[in-house]
Amino acid sequence: MIEIDGSRGEGGGQILRSALALSMCTGQGFVLERIRAGRAKPGLMRQHLACVNAAAQISDAQVQGAELNSQAIRFVPGTVRAGEYSFQMGSAASCCLLLQTLWPALMLAPEPSRLRLTGGTHNPAAPPFHFLQRSYAPLMNRLGARAELALQRMGFYPAGGGSMTVELWPARLKPFDLLERGKLKVCHAECFAPALPRAVAQRELQALGAILGWEPGQLITGQARQNEGPGNALLATLEYAELTEVFTQFGLKGVSSEQVAQALADELQSYQASKAALGPHMADQWALPLALAVERTGLAASYTCTEITPHAQSNFEVIEKFLAVRFVVIDRDGGFEVSAEPL
Repeated sequence: MIEIDGSRGEGGGQILRSALALSMCTGQGFVLERIRAGRAKPGLMRQHLACVNAAAQISDAQVQGAELNSQAIRFVPGTVRAGEYSFQMGSAASCCLLLQTLWPALMLAPEPSRLRLTGGTHNPAAPPFHFLQRSYAPLMNRLGARAELALQRMGFYPAGGGSMTVELWPARLKPFDLLERGKLKVCHAECFAPALPRAVAQRELQALGAILGWEPGQLITGQARQNEGPGNALLATLEYAELTEVFTQFGLKGVSSEQVAQALADELQSYQASKAALGPHMADQWALPLALAVERTGLAASYTCTEITPHAQSNFEVIEKFLAVRFVVIDRDGGFEVSAEPL
């Protein structure tokens, strides 16, 4: 039984989600204590409990402590079952975080799976749907884990109500190095602002274009139904030869369109100032699937990234508890090179 201190490092919900994913992939049970101990509201919130319950359902797990505000759980997985599943997160809790919890286990199952997820699709502090579809899924396909994602309805905080479907096929994992971005092929920005005045999207896009020097054809008002709002997400997509990165800023009450645009521009310019392949969010999220491929094949693989966040550090620690893999991080060209090596 693997023991994990949920207060270490970043100390958030990612420790739980990574532990659930890896437990199902390896068949190893775990005890997680002091869950989110440093947060203002420690313990399991509804979105974390939804991940625990969904993981238990697909793996026929034995679980203790799966209740609201619980600060300790015991999770012992059974056999992961591929199939067709429907999970409701409730309100605007992130469908995307739930998907990333279940994806590793289901891709290792012997049969395809189909998921229908409802809840939040575009939330602050979670990867939005477009990030998973354009950035994460293509890298997973390249790793040997074929997936197709489709968005039926956008769901913004706090109303939620979004819907997405995901097709996952059995994976044949093969790790690869991702050290360079390659040539920039396409870049554009979109603003989704359902149930808000049209001027909001126009101002955000115009302000972003003025900062970055982008042409009007690169600034797109995204299509969204009015009843999918209110919501406001400003996205920038950078498609390189080797990967695609998607950056997002969310509009909030009291924050001007120009401030939203400036925050997104700052994020893009920070990324573009580096030569590293992955931005800070993908650098964190790529570690787990890559480590699974490394352990299964015995082949090391590396990637470069602009930043090692506390999320990433915590993720490395959890992964190393479950897999015979170690992460080695070195400075490289103003960024970092992360190597996943079999033990």
